[in-house]
Amino acid sequence: MESDAYEQHDPYDLIAMGRIGVDLYPLQAGVALAQVETFGKFLGGSAANVAVAAARLGRRTALVTRTGTDPFGDYLHRQLREFGVDDRWVTGVADLPTPVTFCEIFPPDDFPLYFYRQPKAPDLELRARELDLDAIRSARIFWMTGTGLCAEPSRSATLAALEARKAGSTTVFDLDWRPMFWGDGDPGRARPYYAEALRHATVAVGNLDECEVATGEREPYAAARALLAAGVGLAVVKQGPKGVLAAHRDGTAAECPPVPVDVLNGLGAGDAFGGALCHGLLAGWDLEHTMRYANAAGAIVAARLACSSAMPRPAEVEQVLAGGPVPAQEPTT
Repeated sequence: MESDAYEQHDPYDLIAMGRIGVDLYPLQAGVALAQVETFGKFLGGSAANVAVAAARLGRRTALVTRTGTDPFGDYLHRQLREFGVDDRWVTGVADLPTPVTFCEIFPPDDFPLYFYRQPKAPDLELRARELDLDAIRSARIFWMTGTGLCAEPSRSATLAALEARKAGSTTVFDLDWRPMFWGDGDPGRARPYYAEALRHATVAVGNLDECEVATGEREPYAAARALLAAGVGLAVVKQGPKGVLAAHRDGTAAECPPVPVDVLNGLGAGDAFGGALCHGLLAGWDLEHTMRYANAAGAIVAARLACSSAMPRPAEVEQVLAGGPVPAQEPTT
């Protein structure tokens, strides 16, 4: 994945590393998957969505991942480019299919996911020796996920990328717990690798389930303290309908309620939150404003069908922050 085109003096705002795939979402809400007749096709995967979300907010982003060498892989490359995400480190794996994910949509809070990542997802075939560590080291923010730790060689590659990061640079660990990717789904298998990643990260982001996997703590303040004790400087604990708690090692904290919204599809809201979080960190905003901005971005996506194409633009987030309605119409690429 080395690239002669990369310029050391012009680092990326964000390099995300991890999952990518094709999302096939029903175009009818409240219908069981067995009865759905029409689907929309979208770029998906948590790391890919975060890169798209930050690009929509004006940031220079790139993605490190792998796809199959098939028509769905071609589609993902085209989508990344259309969204303004650099795909130079998105490479093909000849003998593995590009993953496909289906969901069911039962608003406001039931969105079952069905992952088709067999016999193995190409994004788990990332190899440390193929990484452009100079680019990863120089990025203003590096974003990695718990899914990248679930199997080799992706696990070693993810840890190598973390170790390459410069001291003091912003490195975000999206806890991203998906038990189906860990064999028997035992959190005990994941916890040692999560602990190792937390020692390198400066920011940890996760919901209550994910925080419990990483730290053994589920109460929000206890989970935040445990994440800080594990090594990060900023712990962001997402509490669903209770909003988000952010705690910094310097003692500052912010707890922000969610933005009221008529949820259409809750999938992707967390990725919009992540991209907006990176935007706020890059802008140097204070903790409360960053959390409010990220909450607003997440609410906008929750009111829309898709994930990637639903990511908001700055004017839309500012509209919500000013007390305006959550815009329901998905923007075009």
